[in-house]
Amino acid sequence: MTLGVGGSLVLSMAKFKPGSRYALPLVISTWDNRKANKAAMMALRSGASSLDAVVEGIKIAESDPKDRSVGYGGRPDRSGRVTLDACIMNAEGKAGSVTYVQRVKHPIALARMVMEKTPHVILSGDGAEKFAREMGFPEEDLLTEESRIEYEEWKKTSKYQPIINIERHDTIGLLAMDSKGVLAGGCSTSGMAYKMEGRVGDSPIIGAGLFVDNQHGACVGTGHGEYVLRALSAFLVVEFIRQGMHPQKACEKAIKRIIEKNKGAVEAYQVGLIAVDKKGNVGYFGVRKGFLCAINSADNELLMESKYVWEL
Repeated sequence: MTLGVGGSLVLSMAKFKPGSRYALPLVISTWDNRKANKAAMMALRSGASSLDAVVEGIKIAESDPKDRSVGYGGRPDRSGRVTLDACIMNAEGKAGSVTYVQRVKHPIALARMVMEKTPHVILSGDGAEKFAREMGFPEEDLLTEESRIEYEEWKKTSKYQPIINIERHDTIGLLAMDSKGVLAGGCSTSGMAYKMEGRVGDSPIIGAGLFVDNQHGACVGTGHGEYVLRALSAFLVVEFIRQGMHPQKACEKAIKRIIEKNKGAVEAYQVGLIAVDKKGNVGYFGVRKGFLCAINSADNELLMESKYVWEL
């Protein structure tokens, strides 16, 4: 395997290289989610918990109709329904998740309610929506006119062919660590555009799309969820960190594990992983060129293009 070379895309307030250590507090997220990072960092600086920061950051992406892979404005499934998945995990190892949710604008906040207000980890579909109503979440139409027009055009061919990096691969994953080193993480997604009705990817599955271990580190993934699910990639990265591996090497090893286990794959797929350990060391890596990682710390604000295994 030949590694491609990524570089800084934007802000360069401090010299950076993959694997750098950052001053706390720290927020990292998948893709170009700088607005989400800023909201999360603002929450941390105001004294909010890392869990609060995760929710505040992800809600920015969920509210943005121009983000066509998360929340309001997300592309629908093959039946024309916008269905959302999300999960959250705190420093104590508690987790909450919702899958196949409709008409709830902020599934990350609902996932938190599952974690804090129920004895369960995952609620799905009608049950999750019933719980949302009980918790006072308003019902909202999430299909924007732009997404509806695209869907009507898609129905002319009904061809299912996700485009690498263009769809931003359906997820915001965000990890936050406060000034005391307390970790939390979350994911939110509308899933693959024009997916089969009922499809759930890796994003709401603890250990696949997200894993947080406050003793060692945290990881969140993005990309083609089926590949992440089959490898439990987030848990794997954190386990590598627990064994003493740097987050950068842990992400690289987990991505290569995905590739090795899918040698017969006929489709071009993308997976990206980001991770942080308790010392503030950061890692990120992708299967293919184009994966981005946004980083905000006490003294940095960066958007970085990841190293990768394959060209497009």
